[in-house]
Amino acid sequence: MPNIKSAIKRVSVIEHKTTRNKMIKSATKTALKKFESAAADQSATVEMLSAASSAVDKAAAKGVISKNAANREKARMARKLAKAE
Repeated sequence: MPNIKSAIKRVSVIEHKTTRNKMIKSATKTALKKFESAAADQSATVEMLSAASSAVDKAAAKGVISKNAANREKARMARKLAKAE
């Protein structure tokens, strides 16, 4: 444990940020898995793609994933939806 006051605060702040990032990343992964399972069953819809894309965009806006990673993931989902139809 750090002894300096500012270092103690940094540890606390990092713990809060880590918790927040884990929550956002977990929600994003859940939305992606729901879309993937629906795409595998040929029951994926535009609404499901929209919900998953929204989760990915929110993660990118919060800085949990990069903008390029978000765009890449959305493009992959769009291709899977097009194949499923």
